[in-house]
Amino acid sequence: MGDIIYPEESYKIIGICMEVHRILGKGLSEIVYKDAIEYEFKCNGINYSRENKYEVLYKDTILNHSYVADFVAYDKILIEIKAVDKLIEIHKKQTLNYLGISKLHLGLLINFGEASLKYERVLL
Repeated sequence: MGDIIYPEESYKIIGICMEVHRILGKGLSEIVYKDAIEYEFKCNGINYSRENKYEVLYKDTILNHSYVADFVAYDKILIEIKAVDKLIEIHKKQTLNYLGISKLHLGLLINFGEASLKYERVLL
C-alpha cells in the first residue's frame, strides 16, 4: 500500500466537513455547505481559496469556458463538494479531470447529501 499524501491536511479538512455535516445535517444546497466550510477554514487558520478558476487547454488554444474549483486548501488539495443522494462514478471521474486541469495531485470528493458524511480521496 502506498503512502497517503498530505495526511494531516486532508484529515483536518475531512474533520471540518464532518463538523459541518453534524451541525447542518443533509438536505441543504451545496452553496450552504460551502459557506459553512469557508467559515470553518477561517476559524481554523486553514490557507484556502474558493472558486479558483482554471483555464482548459485544448490543443493550442484556451477554451472559452473554464473549470471552477470549489476549494483549494493549502495550495495543494482540491476539494469538490456535492450534496447528492449518493456519490457515483461520474463524480470521481469529474474530480480526476479537475485534478488534471489544475495540476494538483490530491482531491477530496465530499458529499453532504447522505445521512452521514461520505468522502473519497482521489489521486491523480
